[in-house]
Amino acid sequence: QLAEELAEELWDAGLPGDLPELEPECRSLLAAFAEGSAALTGCLGRRARPVRLCQGCHGHYRRLLAQYGSIARAVGNSSESHNCAKSILTSDRLQIVVTLSEFFNETWEAANCANCLKNNSEGLSNSTEEFLDLFNKSLTCFEHNLQGQAIDLSPNNYTEVCKNCNETYTKLNDLYNHLQRMNRQGGESAHSAHLCIDVEDAMNITRKLWSRTFNCSLPCSDTVPVIAVSSFILFLPIVFYLSSFLHSKQKKRILILPKRIQSNASLVNIQEKYS
Repeated sequence: QLAEELAEELWDAGLPGDLPELEPECRSLLAAFAEGSAALTGCLGRRARPVRLCQGCHGHYRRLLAQYGSIARAVGNSSESHNCAKSILTSDRLQIVVTLSEFFNETWEAANCANCLKNNSEGLSNSTEEFLDLFNKSLTCFEHNLQGQAIDLSPNNYTEVCKNCNETYTKLNDLYNHLQRMNRQGGESAHSAHLCIDVEDAMNITRKLWSRTFNCSLPCSDTVPVIAVSSFILFLPIVFYLSSFLHSKQKKRILILPKRIQSNASLVNIQEKYS
């Protein structure tokens, strides 16, 4: 704290020599970026578990992008030496502001938050809001039915949860699979193959509760076609060997038939000879 106060006094008094001093405009831009970085860092930390980064921090991230853009575009009033971008971004080897900006951008891209937001990043997309609404309904259904089973002597019996929440969970699971397919079809980069981290984490939580905690199973609507195709594939070898057996038997009859005809003809000749 003392070192910071001393540094401020030295800057305010004006340092001798060639040490540059930031113009008031550049100082203001740097202070705004520092405050924005602190706000975004706090938001990311608070929403790290369960993951709510994209839906809770997109406002902080958008403001930080604007603050960094203001620094990169700002030019001092006097000369090129007072260019805020040069003084703040590239005047030293460490380049703290650039490093912080790259960290936030990489984190945001790794979380695939753009896949959860509208094109202008001002809010959640309609599909994301629909998914989160179903997610909240599923959790509410789980909680409600667990409270109803509180008097049950067997705590591992979650029959009511599986039965009463099956419809809501099925809709949530189907919507997630649909969003996943749509995202893979429209994506080109490696990150775009995934949905945003908020949606992925919410679905992982729900599936673990459904399958591991409650031991529920999701009925497969394609059971009949799968059984039919499997039975057909298993029956193919039988058809093959049966057809091969019948074909070889028929061929054997064709080969034996002329011998029988020839023996009958010889017998007639012998009878005519001795008659």
